[in-house]
Amino acid sequence: MLSDGASAAVRSAPSAVGVPTQIDLGVSGGYEVVAGTALGFVVGSLVVYLFGRLLLVPGVTRAVSSRNRNNPTLQTAAQSYTHAFVVVVAALAGVVGAGYGAVLTNGALIIAALTLVVGVAGQEVIGALISGLFLVADPDFNVGDWISWPSGEGVIEAVDFRVTRVRTINNETVTVPNTELATNVLKRPYGREQYRITERVDIAYHDDAELALRELVETVREDDRILDDPEPTARIIEFTDNSVGIRAEFWVQSPMDVDLVDVRSKFRRRVKRRFDAEGLTLGPASGQEVSGHLDIDLVDG
Repeated sequence: MLSDGASAAVRSAPSAVGVPTQIDLGVSGGYEVVAGTALGFVVGSLVVYLFGRLLLVPGVTRAVSSRNRNNPTLQTAAQSYTHAFVVVVAALAGVVGAGYGAVLTNGALIIAALTLVVGVAGQEVIGALISGLFLVADPDFNVGDWISWPSGEGVIEAVDFRVTRVRTINNETVTVPNTELATNVLKRPYGREQYRITERVDIAYHDDAELALRELVETVREDDRILDDPEPTARIIEFTDNSVGIRAEFWVQSPMDVDLVDVRSKFRRRVKRRFDAEGLTLGPASGQEVSGHLDIDLVDG
């Protein structure tokens, strides 16, 4: 039997079992708050993203495509930019769903966030984004066009936020920063309905130049892909130390739809066969001669 003092001490002592029970309840409550916040963010962002990805992006793309059937650049750009807009809105919806919607009304916090984004992105990335907008708005810069810039050439496949994807003549895909295309001179060698092809050959001085010119024109006419109007021509363009330079000029229709590499290759093969048959010398060897004498003295022993 305990005394009154011992009984009071026992009553005043904390329960060894009660303390862990209270801590477990606190941790469990914290987990529930975190789980609820995460669930709200996921549900809010997912609902908005699915709605935008399945309905808004296709709808905007179709609307832009119907109004700009001859400008595939706007079509791909509309899809990319609309998708990016959906992602941003979905993230904001997730923030609201997580219960932090009040953050979006804090002007100072928004300005600080934008300042951080601009500082992290840097001038180069922002310049690429602005350059991409200018390229998309340029009516002479379209998906499917063949372009040439100081460091390469190829067919435009897509214009993204930061880079433009270009397919080269070797069927390689290269990504070119939009700033490089926006700040340099761009050429569109096949931007017209007709394209002129020039091919040079060299013959020896003792060959019949008039015959060579006629043979070049006749060789051009053998390819149905080459136009009769403008007429193909051949002319002498240069006299070198060892040869006479002549050039054939001819035109093709819709150069983006014609295999120009094949046109050039078959033309050269026909020229080789014709010139061999006519006895014309292609790419004559150097006509320089080396003369002199050599003395040899024999020494006995």
